[in-house]
Amino acid sequence: MFDDLGELDRSDPDALRLRFVRRLAHAPEKVFRALTEPEHLRAWFPTDIIGERAAGAALKFEFRDGEAPTIEGTLLAYDPPHVVEYQWGDDETLRFELTPDGDGTVLTFVNTFAELGKAARDAAGWHTCLDLLGHELSGSHAPWEQ
Repeated sequence: MFDDLGELDRSDPDALRLRFVRRLAHAPEKVFRALTEPEHLRAWFPTDIIGERAAGAALKFEFRDGEAPTIEGTLLAYDPPHVVEYQWGDDETLRFELTPDGDGTVLTFVNTFAELGKAARDAAGWHTCLDLLGHELSGSHAPWEQ
């Protein structure tokens, strides 16, 4: 059983790691599409991701309602259906690793950043995003959105 709430690894004060592990009842290929394709990202990810899906490609993370400035980034790793990793701004990475698990997938998400003060806020946000990802994969709506 996995703890959906995530954990903060503070062993390296210059590279804090917020880690979530979720078991999803869907094949890695389906989960990977939800992590990378615009029509699925809209349901759970906080921004649109503009740019080529290829390692090394420049990206723009655009907030849909203009609630924050566009964030520049890079697609650091792209290995369907196993890993996708984004550089989010200057000092943050978002890494999604998929491991087959019976008829489903174990998703490990690691957000690496430098500023301890944002850990709680970002943890709450990513917890909600990952819950929404689960609903997107299942074709359901989150209870708070109905």
